[in-house]
Amino acid sequence: MGTLIFLIGPSGSGKDSLLQAARPQLEAQRCHVVRRVITRSAEAVGEDAEAVSPEQFDRLEADGAFAMSWRANGLAYGIPVQINEWLAAGDDVLVNGSRAYLPQARRRYPDLLAILLTVEPTVLRQRLLARGRESLEEIDERLARNAQFQPAASATDSTVHILDNSTNFEQTVAALLERIARHRH
Repeated sequence: MGTLIFLIGPSGSGKDSLLQAARPQLEAQRCHVVRRVITRSAEAVGEDAEAVSPEQFDRLEADGAFAMSWRANGLAYGIPVQINEWLAAGDDVLVNGSRAYLPQARRRYPDLLAILLTVEPTVLRQRLLARGRESLEEIDERLARNAQFQPAASATDSTVHILDNSTNFEQTVAALLERIARHRH
């Protein structure tokens, strides 16, 4: 049985960049990096995801197309059910998850490896502003939610492995690959 690697972190922390940078090495090691299905327009800059309408998402969800699905920040997110085949075949699977969905993911996949990507609040604010997806009010709301989550995650769950992505991105990529390799052995 493979391992589900559940990467979480605030919007703007660099999860998508990290997944993209680590993908070639991970896929060479039989670790699938999964594209999420999201109810965001295909023109949205950022994540490599499959964009669908809310109605399409609801149909896919009702038809059992997702191994996991959740709603956050006005969007719906789904992880394709195909991950279960890969896990059963002994392959690892890395998904861009949700901090709020982590307890449900753990119930479904008890041996998952949870990795929290963190970033300093000032750096996060700059990234969110540069991305241009949200208003200042929405960015402030994201930063406030992130501030509430950070202490809770690290204080109450020692099984969440923390990676800091505030400075050297190459070091963050190397740390992710090393953390996954350690988990395998």
